[in-house]
Amino acid sequence: MTTNQEMQARREAAVARGAANITQFYAEKASNAEVWDVEGNRYIDFAGGIGVLNVGHLHPKVVAAVENQLHQLMHTCFHVMPYEPYVALAEKLNSITPGDHAKKTLLLNTGAEAVENAVKVARAATGRSAVIAFNGAFHGRTMMGMALTGKVAPYKVGFGPFPAEVYHAPYPNDYYGVSAQDSLAALHGLLKTDVDPTRVAAIIIEPVQGEGGFYQAPAEFMQAIRELCDEHGILMIVDEVQSGFARTGKMFAIEHTGVIPDLITMAKSLAGGMTLSALVGKAELMDAPGPGSVGSTYGGSPMACAAALATIEVIEEEGLLARSQAVGELITSRFLAMKENGLSCIGHIRAAGGMVACELFDTQGQPDAEKARQLVAKATASGLLLLSCGTYGNTIRVLVPLTASDALIEEGLDIMEQSLRSL
Repeated sequence: MTTNQEMQARREAAVARGAANITQFYAEKASNAEVWDVEGNRYIDFAGGIGVLNVGHLHPKVVAAVENQLHQLMHTCFHVMPYEPYVALAEKLNSITPGDHAKKTLLLNTGAEAVENAVKVARAATGRSAVIAFNGAFHGRTMMGMALTGKVAPYKVGFGPFPAEVYHAPYPNDYYGVSAQDSLAALHGLLKTDVDPTRVAAIIIEPVQGEGGFYQAPAEFMQAIRELCDEHGILMIVDEVQSGFARTGKMFAIEHTGVIPDLITMAKSLAGGMTLSALVGKAELMDAPGPGSVGSTYGGSPMACAAALATIEVIEEEGLLARSQAVGELITSRFLAMKENGLSCIGHIRAAGGMVACELFDTQGQPDAEKARQLVAKATASGLLLLSCGTYGNTIRVLVPLTASDALIEEGLDIMEQSLRSL
């Protein structure tokens, strides 16, 4: 039998150091919200492949769709010889994204690639070049993605210079003293002191920050951004890479605000574990770039498109929007109970549907990144895959598959609680 230790030795010899691992346990098989390593150890999955597995590992309907497509067509490159699954998925995404206007879709591979193309489309459509993003944002590891990302370590250290004409404003975060009004005032100030609004192509924002710590922008703030964009002819790009596909109790988190964006980026849970991302936007904007100027050799592969269509059906047929709310309420109630029963290190518990987080603090009330790191390690060693995040590294986030049973989620929360009490 192969051991985790043997696999780790092979990994250290063959794989680039920068492609870091949270654990040194090697996955061999998985089902729904459980994973087994090469030694047969079982783990409850609260990471979900970092938000990729809202419908769980190997959902039977998704697997069947991929298997069926595999026996028909694996690859031609959509740009060489197009195929129906790409068109069918574009039609579906155009229909389920917010807004009744005409839309068009571009399929790609990763969230970062969707973001890169959103900027390209925005620049082509407006004839402008500047882009505004927010502190704490994560938009990918490509050069433009890093420029837009509002967190230096570990994503930007040593990789500059970055693309020019990218500006950052504070993201609203009442807990750390930044109100929606503060953020909006800073954004208006930016347009007066740093960049002429007539040069700004787009403002890009996550309705709920992912890597930034699961902070949710208030509806009134998102509405103010929409009004600001309309006033100055700026496009509003909403990054739903982590918050989309039922994670927040809506198909897309922006639906909580009533705002209709111009462009939406999505990836992660779009295809139930297959590699796929998309950019969806107003038809006239999406058609601004000329033929051949956007695209991807592998983007929108037949199997990934089949998986995405099946994933959307699972979300709709299994009521995962309502299930996401129930999952969020379950986890939130347990976090509150832990805090009330002696775990005073837990603070600022928050949830948008099944996108749940809490922060850990030391005895002086300061963000405790070390305790978060220790908790992740202890929980993993005890059979629970757990993630930290946030600007201060002290946030514990939960992205358990929405298809997980209450009993399995409770079991995972028990492990988390026992691990935290043992630190």
